[in-house]
Amino acid sequence: MRIIKSDINIDFIGNSKIAFTVSVAMILVSILSLFIHGGPRYGIDFAGGTLIQVKFLEPVNIKDIKSGLAAIDMGVSSVQLFGDQQENEYLIRTDRSAATSQGFSLKVQDALKSSVGKDAEIRRVEMVGPQVGEDLREKALFAMFYALLFITIYISGRFELKWMLSAVMAAALMGAVYLLSIFDVSVPILMAAALIVTLLLFWFLDLKYAMGAIVALIHDVTITVGIFSIFNKEFTLPIIAALLTIIGYSLNDTIIVFDRIRENLRKHHRNPLDFIINKSINETLSRTILTSVTTLVVVLALFVLGGGIIHDFAFALIVGVLIGTYSSIYVASPILLARQVHGKKK
Repeated sequence: MRIIKSDINIDFIGNSKIAFTVSVAMILVSILSLFIHGGPRYGIDFAGGTLIQVKFLEPVNIKDIKSGLAAIDMGVSSVQLFGDQQENEYLIRTDRSAATSQGFSLKVQDALKSSVGKDAEIRRVEMVGPQVGEDLREKALFAMFYALLFITIYISGRFELKWMLSAVMAAALMGAVYLLSIFDVSVPILMAAALIVTLLLFWFLDLKYAMGAIVALIHDVTITVGIFSIFNKEFTLPIIAALLTIIGYSLNDTIIVFDRIRENLRKHHRNPLDFIINKSINETLSRTILTSVTTLVVVLALFVLGGGIIHDFAFALIVGVLIGTYSSIYVASPILLARQVHGKKK
């Protein structure tokens, strides 16, 4: 199925400076938002605490819910409406980890009935200790970093036949990160430093395809995290799953373009690289857009009809699909050209 004419010739590379400016602006806004909010807004999974989902048969006042929980020393952090207003369901989050036994649920139920004056149904109770939350945060960061390193091995091997070089580099980085993590180095700082070192190694070892792919993936994840920060949405384990899904989706788009670039380098080897890259993007544009549109239809259905439990997960995927499609065209491929231009100047 082709929704775009085969002879289309949009000058993507000619507009790459504008796209670069837009990308830098989005990344800076994302980082600024994270700085203003003091980092991501962690959910119970990562921050630790207790989450209670409660349902009433009639509308109630949030202040009454808070006063009822204060009576049992819950130290309530927030109470918010969950789902549709007609459902009268609320999410209660506290930074205190409570024992989630049957007796605890009855205790909360009685306290809410006393303060609100209406029967309350406890739908779910989740508790995560602060140490467990911290461990989960660190493991989530390691998971994304290691995923990126394994991707570099695949990209370098497939497109540049540098399996051994990329494997040795990835193993060295994983070993260094593991050793430093043992000495209680801050994991977020460690991950940021490791990514910078990784990109520098890509540049000097001329792993241009891997560098283009990884820069695009970092671009996608950073902007998605930034948008979550701007909208003050929580980071939970499902959101980490969404970020890993976004990495896979964006990488698939990028590989399709890279594959066509590799083919066209053989067919049109006498043409300059900017011509070949632009031709390759145009030739794969129909497939890229069709894939993105069909994926968005499914994700939008999840977002609208999936309910409150997977609302944020679907939102992350919507942002990731849009940003991932953009980065495959305007971020990953131009990196190849930038690396060649720099190589000629040396």
